[in-house]
Amino acid sequence: MQSENYTQLLDLAARLWRIDPEYWDIWGHKHFTSDETKRAILQGLGVRAETAESLSASIEARHRKEWTRLAPPCMVVGENGAVELPLHAPVELSREIARVEIREESGAAHALEFALGSYPECGAADLDGRRYVRKQVPLPAGLPLGYHDVHIRLGDLRQETRLIVAPARAYAHPALANGGKAAGIALALYGVRSAHNWGCGDLRDLHGVVDWIADDAHASFIALNPLHAIYNRRPYNTSPYLPECIFYPNYLYLDVESIADFKQSRRAQRLWSRPETQLELARLRDSEYVEYEQVSAWKLRFLKLAFAEFLHEYQAGSARALEFRRFLAEEGDLLERFATYCALDEYLHGRNPNLWTWPDWPAPYQDPDSPETQAFRKKHWRLVLFYCYMQWQLDMQLGAAQAYARQRGLAIGLYHDLALATDRFGADLWAQRPFFATGCRVGSPPDDFAPKGQDWGFPPPCSEEHRENGYRLFTESIRKNCRHGGALRIDHVMRFFRLFWIPGGADATAGAYVRENYEHLIRILALESVRQQVVVIGEDLGTVEPFVRDTLDRFGILSYRLFYFEKRADGKFKTYGEYPERALVSSTTHDLPTLAGFWIGEDIEARRRAGMFPDDAMYRRQVQERAAEKQRVLDLLHSLNLLPAYSPTSAASMPEMTGELHNAVIGFLALTPSQLLAVNQEDLTKEIAQQNLPATTWQYPNWSRKMKYTLEQLRSEPVARDFVAMFRNWLERTGRVNRA
Repeated sequence: MQSENYTQLLDLAARLWRIDPEYWDIWGHKHFTSDETKRAILQGLGVRAETAESLSASIEARHRKEWTRLAPPCMVVGENGAVELPLHAPVELSREIARVEIREESGAAHALEFALGSYPECGAADLDGRRYVRKQVPLPAGLPLGYHDVHIRLGDLRQETRLIVAPARAYAHPALANGGKAAGIALALYGVRSAHNWGCGDLRDLHGVVDWIADDAHASFIALNPLHAIYNRRPYNTSPYLPECIFYPNYLYLDVESIADFKQSRRAQRLWSRPETQLELARLRDSEYVEYEQVSAWKLRFLKLAFAEFLHEYQAGSARALEFRRFLAEEGDLLERFATYCALDEYLHGRNPNLWTWPDWPAPYQDPDSPETQAFRKKHWRLVLFYCYMQWQLDMQLGAAQAYARQRGLAIGLYHDLALATDRFGADLWAQRPFFATGCRVGSPPDDFAPKGQDWGFPPPCSEEHRENGYRLFTESIRKNCRHGGALRIDHVMRFFRLFWIPGGADATAGAYVRENYEHLIRILALESVRQQVVVIGEDLGTVEPFVRDTLDRFGILSYRLFYFEKRADGKFKTYGEYPERALVSSTTHDLPTLAGFWIGEDIEARRRAGMFPDDAMYRRQVQERAAEKQRVLDLLHSLNLLPAYSPTSAASMPEMTGELHNAVIGFLALTPSQLLAVNQEDLTKEIAQQNLPATTWQYPNWSRKMKYTLEQLRSEPVARDFVAMFRNWLERTGRVNRA
């Protein structure tokens, strides 16, 4: 049994490392964090917590680290405000001259000197028989936005600190000023059908989508699924929300045929011209679902031939080779590590097909910095360079797609999505391991949807490491996903405030919330938003503390509101006038039923087919609850005169979603005061099946469904054109028509 002293130290350590002592569930019950959970989370953060002695040593080491360095590793401050640099000094140096040089991101420098004896002490600590004091010294006002380096000298002591100056608010698009509103269509790019793609929607298709949106829908943006790199293996490795890398996109989206090296490669053209090649690509194009492995294999085959053609240019030092070298220099170590991982994965799996994930690799290759990994990178430099080449092509094609969207008049253009997770067996964990906690997973506490909570299976971030690193890796995650777009959705934006950690070996009922440095993260998000002129939407569904939404609103980050979830305390749906202005409103998400699917209960039937109901009673209860929900929808729409008087008044008499009901729901969403409206492509064309059925893998074709209509049919089929005309009519009636 642990001593009372141990319990007190454990509580102190939990506070220092920001582990919440309790949380409230959706039923109003308070859950206290157990000592076992606190200890497991602390150990996941690298804190020795086995005994009172080890805990005391860990707390003391943290205290010593804080006081014995001259300044914190990173400061994130607002623009135009007074900035004070906290300096820690041994007492014998506390009256000396501190020399501080600020090197701005632009290259400008400010040399400052501070006679520390002129500044009062604002804190002190005694460590190892030595006294340290804290003094606050003022930095120049009006420092520009950006990432600056602060170099400090005091006697023989040296310190480098990163100073990040951020705006007060995220970017505000001119189209949304003075009550302006906009709308767009959300779609899964992989599911786009066309007459020419290779069985998976690609970046040439995206140009076609832009034309459709601009000419027929008159909307302002295209909301895309996360384009992150994934393993492209069904059924377990196709979720864009559990990628292997959040920094780089999936080569599956490349339009291979537009790559100059593909066109110039004789070997590629010979293979392309073979009838069997065209027959196979036609088969993949006509398949019901995206056949990830086969599409991936074909694209890699042609891309390697294209790269072989480019390699001659690269070695000769052509103009394109210089462009590529500039791209490599700008991407730096982040891309080199990702490409090395991809090359190792291909090489090792090719030699041993049973090696599916990096924890199964030979031990030396599990370390990105090992001599063996370095030797591999040098020996197989062409393979590593090939994976860099694909990212270069992706960067150019994505940039061209956003430029084309803006050229065609879409005010916002492409709307990207940044996933919360990264696969624990993926490239990010291999390459950036210190930035992830060990022995814990992220999930959510018990709720109506999951009475025992949810275990999402990926590791939480180690916020102390991010701060020590000056938030460079976090910044890159925002910057790279803002690039080539006009809007960015942050999946589970509550992550910036807290995450629910589940200790290893336990289920979600034993989890606890761990707090983040949210002011730092939100300010950096705002900075990247302003720099790249990107509107930010925070997906704030689920259990949201009031101060979270207040903070997001203060920083100009839009909320994310869904028709299904916006209800009053009595369970009735809110009217459109009750929706917030600074928000994006939508009909559904990839994890929820489409409007037509909701109406016929297809999501309930899909869960039943997947064996997700423990008994018939739960199935019947959900069917009954859905009938009541449908009636509440009808009552709402009738009360607002959105359904004509002759429409049926009973949900039971409407077995399918009628055109009038479909029109009414889209109209309801368009009538909200919310600045942005996104209608899912499946809801626009009244499709029944949703993209993902949560808690399933092989039981459901997750992340593989293709659009009901091809791009060509969307422009020509009367039914499809009617759907778009209805949508466009509502945009015109509610002032959401594109205002580029």
